Amino acid sequence: MSTNQITIKHNKHRIHPCPNEKKLALLNMLLSQNSGLSIVVALSDNSLLTKEAITEPNVSVLSDEELAGVPELKCELLISYDLPQSAELYISRLAKTTDSAIALLDISEQNNLYPIETLLGRVIRQEIVTGFEYPEQEKMKIAPKPSLKPKSDTKRAERKPFDKPKYDKKPFDKQKSDRPKREDDGSERKSYEKPKRDGEKSERKPFDKPKYDKPKKEGETSERKPFEKPKYDKKPNKFLGKDESGKAKFSGKSGERNHRYDGKPKESVEAPKNVGRKISIKALKPKEPSEPNS
Repeated sequence: MSTNQITIKHNKHRIHPCPNEKKLALLNMLLSQNSGLSIVVALSDNSLLTKEAITEPNVSVLSDEELAGVPELKCELLISYDLPQSAELYISRLAKTTDSAIALLDISEQNNLYPIETLLGRVIRQEIVTGFEYPEQEKMKIAPKPSLKPKSDTKRAERKPFDKPKYDKKPFDKQKSDRPKREDDGSERKSYEKPKRDGEKSERKPFDKPKYDKPKKEGETSERKPFEKPKYDKKPNKFLGKDESGKAKFSGKSGERNHRYDGKPKESVEAPKNVGRKISIKALKPKEPSEPNS
């Protein structure tokens, strides 16, 4: 059955957590509080004990099979004594009420609640009724840890004072540095000799720069010879005649592209003498304006 047939509001839908042995007492209390309403108590199975315990005229105790047989049945308050295994069966229960619904939930039925809330798309509010809640589990008592401090009655153990070990520590010998002493103090260090400048005699040899064959400037002589291009013995290209196919033959490579070359100089090409025909165009005389007819 679809959820759109449910007419109750979400704020009038409650769940009371209660163990199974206290459910019947809680049910009687809820029936006495709502004695003026038409009430339906829904069960998963046809329990005769629950039906015999309820004798109020405005209360009907029916199982899920019996509710399915009377689709026209409506009530103002629906009390689910337990939760069914199927979420669709619980939704069909809610379709019977027009005002409010209450469900009694044991801890063993907690797994059946999640698919019902998933099908409804919301969480059902839970309220604990005083006197019908689950007994609080006794917490495990943890033994206190024994204190490390001695009690006042017992005497403290005689502890010897801590004697630090003695080390044969030698005095710190400062490292001797070769730092020149002052004028008053004697020093074994040799005096610092500065390198001698130009004009002074020094055993140090001057730095000899490598000699490069760099061309000198104007006015300076240079040992480097100028670059001379190699001379090639270029032979003249002579015309040797024509071969069997009529092509010109030369003694060397030739740049002539005309294979009809026979050794004679090329003839100069003159401009063509025949010129295009001249057309004389006469200008047309303007027409005289005609006189208007009288």
